[in-house]
Amino acid sequence: MRKKLVAGNWKMHGSLAENAALLAALKPALAGIDAVVCVPFPYLAQAQAELAGSTIAWGAQNLSEQAKGAFTGEVSAAMLLDFGCTYVIVGHSERRSLYGESDALVASKYMAAQAAGLKPILCVGESLDERESGVTEAVVARQLDAVINAAGIASLMNAVLAYEPVWAIGTGKTASPEQAQAVHAFIRNKIAALDPAVADQLVIQYGGSVKAANASELMAKPDIDGGLIGGASLVAEEFVAICRAAAK
Repeated sequence: MRKKLVAGNWKMHGSLAENAALLAALKPALAGIDAVVCVPFPYLAQAQAELAGSTIAWGAQNLSEQAKGAFTGEVSAAMLLDFGCTYVIVGHSERRSLYGESDALVASKYMAAQAAGLKPILCVGESLDERESGVTEAVVARQLDAVINAAGIASLMNAVLAYEPVWAIGTGKTASPEQAQAVHAFIRNKIAALDPAVADQLVIQYGGSVKAANASELMAKPDIDGGLIGGASLVAEEFVAICRAAAK
């Protein structure tokens, strides 16, 4: 049976005081549940200090594809490891759309993460125009193929996938459980055609306005293995409820 994993993506939110209160509330409530919080770079030291010894893992929201060098403002995989990270989000839709990250660059970041021993949470998903044009599967396949062709299908054994329909991120809109399941099934079937064992073990999260109110129905779908949670992960009660829904 595949495990369920819920990742909280704090985006560019938080403060030392707010983070301390949130993490203090999450630690006892999520004991024994597979959860990770991905925090802004400045708060990695705080996450490491607060979460060490707990069952909650922590990670970053991005990394450089470069190992070291004259790349001012970038953060390497090795630096993330210094702060105890085990996960890093790669190819989030905001990185792709706002900062122009190409499929090739995302693949390079994915490989840099794995080379250092980090587990990438690889994000894929379509825009509203792409969904309305009926090319959702083609877009998701293209994004996946860029990584598979560069890193190999076996690399997915040490990764997590996150399907995040761009039109449902921060908009209040959510793909219906049936819509989400359809794309998750497409992803798993695509992987299974290349390596059934990888597909069987692969954790595929859903991201896109997941809340406590809709988490149980989404997590009950057979190919949805958890969530990549944005705004709701900043509210302890919401995030805990989502994690518990996934753990059932």
